[in-house]
This record gives sequence, C-alpha cells and structure tokens, in this order.
Amino acid sequence: MDRIPLFRTEAGTFEKAVRHAYDRGDPVPQVPSCPGWTVTDLVGHLGGVHRLLAHVLRERLTAPPARPDPHPRFPVPRTGPDAVTDWFARGARELPELFRQLGPDTPVWTWSQEQTSGFWLRMQLIEPAVHRWDAQSATGTPGPLDPAVAVDAVTRSVEVMAPARRTWKHAPPGTGERYRFRRTDGPESWTVLFSGDQVLLEPGSPGPVTVEAAGSASDLALFLRRRVPPTALHVTGDTDLLAHWFTLVPPV
Repeated sequence: MDRIPLFRTEAGTFEKAVRHAYDRGDPVPQVPSCPGWTVTDLVGHLGGVHRLLAHVLRERLTAPPARPDPHPRFPVPRTGPDAVTDWFARGARELPELFRQLGPDTPVWTWSQEQTSGFWLRMQLIEPAVHRWDAQSATGTPGPLDPAVAVDAVTRSVEVMAPARRTWKHAPPGTGERYRFRRTDGPESWTVLFSGDQVLLEPGSPGPVTVEAAGSASDLALFLRRRVPPTALHVTGDTDLLAHWFTLVPPV
C-alpha cells in the first residue's frame, strides 16, 4: 500500500468535511463522537499533531520532543473558519512531503517499539480518516472509511494499540478471552487472545473464540475506536464480552 497519496486524499476529505461544518455558521458544531469537542477542537488536535510530527521528522529526532509549556505549541488561528481550515491544510501539505523525503525506514522517535518514520505514516493515514468521520458526524451521517485504510486501522488497533493501551492504563490481566473480528466485505479476520498481561495475535485463526464480531472493515475499525456501537456488528458467542474489550483495552 502506498500510504502517501492515501494520506493526501484523507486529509483533503477531512478539510472538505470541516469546511462544510463551518458553512452552517455559528455556533461551531459539536462533534458527537468526541464529547466536549467542537469542529475547531478537532481541527486543532489533528493540525497540531501534524506540526509536531513534522518537527520530529524534519529534525530527525530520536528522543521525545521537549515538553511544551502550558500554552499550545501550535495555536489554532482565531480569526475565523477560513483561517482555521487554511492552517490545517498547510500542515497537511507539509507532512507527506517529509514522509516522501525520508522514506519509511528513517530512524525517528515514536512512542512505540517501532522507531521509524514509517510508523508515523501509518498512524497518520488512519487519523484523518477517522477524524473525517468525526467531522461529518457533526453535520449529518458520516460515510464509511476507505476499505484499505479501515483494514490497516483494524490491524493497527489489535497489533499496536491494544498492547500499548493496556500498558498505559494498567488494564486488568486477561483470563483467556479470545476475540475474533471478521471482515464481511473481504477475507481478513483478526483473532486476539488475552492471557495475563499478554496480547497474543492469531492472524486468520479458524479456531474457536469466546466472541466474534463481524462487519465491514469500516465498521470494525470504527467500533475499535468507539465510534459505532456493538449493534453495528453481527455478534456471536458471549455477546456481553464484546463491551469488555474496552476494559481490557482502555480508551485513551
């Protein structure tokens, strides 16, 4: 997968969704999937992350950036919706150029064991896709995620985010819960076993599981990001255990 053109597409679609939200006039719409946030907060979050990562990539930092002072490191313009969306667009244009220059294997700081520029590209392809869904939800019915991006998002959720969130949030030990997330619009499935502090992946395993959730790649990805409820999926087995996923993998 060539993630750079996909990133440009997703960032452009996010920008379009934001401009549509601003076209509704004051007050700035709230984002139902991000309680307490307006569309401007959403733009500030994603645009700030883009600028922070551009700094990491440009300087090829191999240690965490210096902790910012209490004021925003990358303040969002307060001169109106056009200035806010233009500010976002500038950051979104710079980031893929840096990814293109560095390639996927340049050593840089990340919060993960994988310390490469490619890690950030994968993460940042998924983020504007999910936040585009958020922005669209502020004004109507959001469209599904691109299938290829959604598959990448599910894989990242189980491979990268599940172990990380368990560590960050001191989640309770697993007791043998085995989950399967099965894509109904493609061949992929993801089987995850929680054993003590371990998250064990069993890619494509056909074996028995405690609970299986089936749906489109988009719905699976959005469920794992707490954007859609379990009722969006076809659930078999111990249906009560599906909500327990967010105890074993706490949100951040």
